[in-house]
Amino acid sequence: MINKRYLSQYIIDDLSNKMVFIGGPRQVGKTTLVQHLGQSVYPDYQYLNWDRQSQRQAIRAERFEASAKLLIFDELHKYRQWKNYVKGIYDTQKEQYHILVTGSARLDLYKKGGDSLMGRYHYYRLHPFSVAELLQHQVLPEPFTELQFVHYPTAPALFTDLLKFSGFPEPFFAKQPRTLRRWQNTRLDRLIKEDVRDIESIRDLSALQVLAELLPQRVGSQLSLNALREDLGVAHKTVALWMEVLERFYYHYRIYPFMQRGFAALKKEPKLYLWDWTPVTEPGARFENIIASHLLKFVHGLHDILGHKAVLWYIRDISGREVDFLVTVNNQPWFAVEAKLSDRTPSKPLRYFQDKLHIPYVYQVVAETGIDERVKNIRVLSADLFCTALL
Repeated sequence: MINKRYLSQYIIDDLSNKMVFIGGPRQVGKTTLVQHLGQSVYPDYQYLNWDRQSQRQAIRAERFEASAKLLIFDELHKYRQWKNYVKGIYDTQKEQYHILVTGSARLDLYKKGGDSLMGRYHYYRLHPFSVAELLQHQVLPEPFTELQFVHYPTAPALFTDLLKFSGFPEPFFAKQPRTLRRWQNTRLDRLIKEDVRDIESIRDLSALQVLAELLPQRVGSQLSLNALREDLGVAHKTVALWMEVLERFYYHYRIYPFMQRGFAALKKEPKLYLWDWTPVTEPGARFENIIASHLLKFVHGLHDILGHKAVLWYIRDISGREVDFLVTVNNQPWFAVEAKLSDRTPSKPLRYFQDKLHIPYVYQVVAETGIDERVKNIRVLSADLFCTALL
């Protein structure tokens, strides 16, 4: 079991000058992370969970332990006035307390709180485990330099386990199909019937759950809200709202087509991926999802930790040529990635867009282990090796 997560030291450093907010999907390890930080770094801390009635009363009354140096507020976004609440504590008592806030919803987006917290906090998104984090080999490179891959003997087995059991701590470390199935059922049920219900005004939660169960079939393809609307028998506005809600609660994420002046991109729908890729049964789509998730973790790290304006896109032009992923910094292409289950022949669209968009580095990532070769300026390599260069 890994106690020290990849964000630990950055959070500790930031707490000395601002509040720290940590968002991320349910059961990704946020509570374990913050409690470990409290136990290992602070002489005394107080953990307060909004979901527990006795602690909810202490939060409302601002009843804090006098000896505490760190206040941890868990799931505080369920309190309607949470932003004004933490702003007031920070503005009046920041010399006495460091403040850490966690939640299973997008804490940087929620408007139910009123007053602005601008300039008072740093925001991190905690991701599931990845190959690099499990290896404890995590280096964020300087943008526009070539990624550095490291051959670890254990990397192939780690990637296989992640693909099968997800990067969420409970099913990953159990490595039991039965545990995974039960965990999946419980996680989705609690996400819809507890987390969403507590915050969002959605009357038909059962239909929302049906939508969530439909999405694994859409992974890796362009997402049509009209098709979902027809499947669910609801209005376009309704399904659009429900998709936003599920995204705010870290059930899925969307990657949008890259747009640049002078490039005839196809202005169409985003592609859909899940934070937990294990409900995706089609092998190619699941493989593409795990690569997308490793890249998203990398891009979020560049943004949240180092402050770079890094974004993950896909590329598709009006002729139908497509590349799975493109990472940009300041809207300038850095590297592109094509994910293939077994095809080691370099993708023609990958080669085309490398020249068209002047992409410095291009990679074709395959599921087969033991692959690392260059073919006409395209590096073709195994997924487990590729993931060692990420976060």
